[in-house]
Amino acid sequence: MHKKRAFNFSSYIPAFALRFSCKSSCFGVYLNLAPNKDLLFILQQVSLMKLSQFIGQRLHEVPRDAQTVSHKFLLRGGYCRAVSAGLYSLLPAGCRVVRKIEAIIREEMNRIDGQEVLMPVVLPAELWRESGRYDSVGPELLRFRDRNDKEMVLGMTHEEAVVHLARTELPSHRQLPAMMYQIQVKYRDEARPRAGLIRVREFTMKDAYSFHTSQECLEAYYERAHQAYERIFQRLGMRECISILSDSGMIGGALSHEFMAIADCGEDTIFCSPDGSYRANREVACSKLEYKQEEALPLEKVATPNCKSIEEVAAFLGVSKAQTCKSVFYKDSKGELVLVNIRGDIEVNEAKLKKELGEAELEFADDALILAAGAVPGYASLLGLDRKRIRVLVDPSVVNSNNLVVGANEDGYHCRNFNFNRDLEQAGQIRVIDLATVREGDPCPLTGEPLRMLKGIEVGNIFQLGTKYSEAMHCNFLGSDGKSQPMIMGCYGIGVGRAMAAVIEQNHDEYGPIWPLSIAPFQVHLIGLNHAKPEVSQACEQLYAELQEEGLETLYDDRGEKAGFAFADADLLGVPFRIVLSPKTLANAEAEFKRRDWGRRSEMLPLPGLAAHIKSLVQEEMRRFS
Repeated sequence: MHKKRAFNFSSYIPAFALRFSCKSSCFGVYLNLAPNKDLLFILQQVSLMKLSQFIGQRLHEVPRDAQTVSHKFLLRGGYCRAVSAGLYSLLPAGCRVVRKIEAIIREEMNRIDGQEVLMPVVLPAELWRESGRYDSVGPELLRFRDRNDKEMVLGMTHEEAVVHLARTELPSHRQLPAMMYQIQVKYRDEARPRAGLIRVREFTMKDAYSFHTSQECLEAYYERAHQAYERIFQRLGMRECISILSDSGMIGGALSHEFMAIADCGEDTIFCSPDGSYRANREVACSKLEYKQEEALPLEKVATPNCKSIEEVAAFLGVSKAQTCKSVFYKDSKGELVLVNIRGDIEVNEAKLKKELGEAELEFADDALILAAGAVPGYASLLGLDRKRIRVLVDPSVVNSNNLVVGANEDGYHCRNFNFNRDLEQAGQIRVIDLATVREGDPCPLTGEPLRMLKGIEVGNIFQLGTKYSEAMHCNFLGSDGKSQPMIMGCYGIGVGRAMAAVIEQNHDEYGPIWPLSIAPFQVHLIGLNHAKPEVSQACEQLYAELQEEGLETLYDDRGEKAGFAFADADLLGVPFRIVLSPKTLANAEAEFKRRDWGRRSEMLPLPGLAAHIKSLVQEEMRRFS
């Protein structure tokens, strides 16, 4: 370690010049004498940490296509640049943040016994055919042929690739449980990329996959992974990130959770009980509606001319929408008709419906298909309908309500006082399942309290896959009894770039991001005002060297810009700790110090020993993220 020097900017000589003859360029520092490796690393960073040579321009105008906070500040701060819709290059500042996010993820994955691997981005289509997903996944999976006319895909997720590894590398129960993870580029051909790095086509993802001998073993590891994810998002500095029950979607599996960073720009809708005991994505959320039971009245057919919609019928008959029942017709992938009956004031949750039907996509049925089944569009119901010709699903809201208004299956007519169990023959044979879209204020299924609705950005997800992939792809292990059995699997994903954007959504002011110290591109931002004056430039160089000696990641604004311009750039970069030297501060042997989250407030600190003091502040702050 170097001896501490008394502060004397008039006799300043840069720290590295005391030891080596060298010259710097924008590409690094060239040494005439070879120092130790650690010091060489520090010296090689010196020129790259000077703002005059740091690649990435700050933009002082808001880009036209940037709508979300993170998109605006990632572009304006010089963190990324768009190449095409949903495709971005990361600049040095963005890379520094991403590398720190990845380091935290690696630490936590290693902590739960993960082993890092790296699988190809380009995969043979035959692997996806083995799992059955080549045909079931839509156009978001990019398919192509190579020069040998072999069918290939760009990996949007790597279940198939990791199973291909596991079935050769994990043949015995003695090797299980095991978890492999990677941090790898993915490609998903999004139809509508949006919000900068939140929804893109090419992205970096941490995906992990665990292999087990039993469901109990998977469940125990799933809980460890859940806890690791909570630690990761806390260490990344997310202010509010909650795990919620979710739909497993195309990944599959019996149970899944999504980790949602709460943000106004979030694409996902979340329902939470006031005490937090219930949390679920809109796709799977349910409620505990109360139903007012009345004496069943006689079924009565009434004329409702030109009233096809629920709103028109309710207004014409003078009832609320909650007193009506609507019939919604869909067409499945086989072209067959599906009828959903649900109370008139509730919308069908199509994610629940797709899961029940085992369909990736559904479309509304046209009038011709509805008429061919014996129903009348706009006046349809289960009354008098041949249910053998239609797949029927009924929401509990219809079963548990009484005296509803339903279609009469006759043009221009509805029926009052419909009661499901009374008015339908063999009603008990009809599939009754929750297909309702939950609304804000609906009663929580656990507490009965009104549910609150939030918006969130999905930054991570975990799945209990079971044997979905291992059975299809013959990924087996030899048990202690000598018998071959399919492995039980789990998978665990985190979007790295999306996590960076989500942190900004939760940590910013009107001027730019406020980076948590754990992932900030730099720890300290040093600014010299009136830099042309020798005493200022010399003091900045000396303090910069001392900060480097203390091991602090320091960005030095050596450009000599005016205060307003320099401070605006500093706000856009969002570095947590800022030090400003000027003739005024140096006259008192002081420096102006402020934290990025202080707003406009600052304080004066003595210059002697400042680097060591800043180091202690950094160490204290970092304990929050350990």
